[in-house]
Amino acid sequence: MDRHIRTVDDVLRLLDDLFAPAADRWSDRGGGWWDDFYADRSRPVPFFADKPDENLVSALDRGLVPARGRALDLGCGPGRNALYLASRGFAVDAVDLSAAAVSWARERAAGTGADVRFLCGDAFALESELPGPYDLVHDSGCFHHLPPHRRISYLALLERTLAPGGHFTLTCFAAGDGGMGSEAPDADFYVRSALDGGLAYSPESLRAIFSGLTEVELRRMREEPEDAPVFGKSFLWTAVFRREP
Repeated sequence: MDRHIRTVDDVLRLLDDLFAPAADRWSDRGGGWWDDFYADRSRPVPFFADKPDENLVSALDRGLVPARGRALDLGCGPGRNALYLASRGFAVDAVDLSAAAVSWARERAAGTGADVRFLCGDAFALESELPGPYDLVHDSGCFHHLPPHRRISYLALLERTLAPGGHFTLTCFAAGDGGMGSEAPDADFYVRSALDGGLAYSPESLRAIFSGLTEVELRRMREEPEDAPVFGKSFLWTAVFRREP
C-alpha cells in the first residue's frame, strides 16, 4: 500500500509519473532526450542558429524591458539569447536540462567575455543556484513543454526569482492557424500519458495563467527570413509581462 502524499510537491511528482518516461521533456529524466536532440549540430533546426529572438531584441530596443541588470534564461539551449543579453550588458544565469546544449553554449561563450553562468539541470530543483532577484526572466520555448500541473511550479519559480518591477518575456507555441503544439484540453494529456510535442496557448489562456503579472505586450512573433540577424517564427506567441513593485 502506498500512502505517501503529504505535500504539493508530492502531488506534482505523482502527476509527473503519470507520463511515460519517453514523454518527459521537463524534469531531469528528460535531459537525455534533449541531449539526443542537440547531438547533431548541423541539423537544419531554425533555433540552432546563433542569433537572438526578434521579440527580445525588439523589447530591449523599444524600452519595454530594462536595459541592463540581472537576467535568467530558462531553457537556454545553445545559449543564443543568453549571449545576446550579456552583449547588451546583463549579468546572465542560463539553465537547461541538456548537458549537450549547455556544453554547446559554453563553447559559443568561450573567448567572448560574456558574463553568463550556464547551469545544467531542472530549474525547478535549482533553488539555491538561482537565487534571484532577476530584473529579467526570459523563456524561449521552455514553458510550452511543461505538462499542465507544472505551471504551478513555473509560477512559483517566477514568484521566487523575478524582482519587484522586473519583467518576464515569453515565447511559446500559438494556438490556431495550424501552428505547432497541441490544442487538446489539459485533462487529455494525462489520459494519453504524452504531451504531443508541446502545448499550444491562446492569448486568453496566457493572460489567465499569468494574471498575477501586468501585461505589457502580447503578439505573434514576426516571421523572419533565414538570413535575418534575429530568429522569428509566426507560429509562436511572444509576450512581455511586468511584476508590479
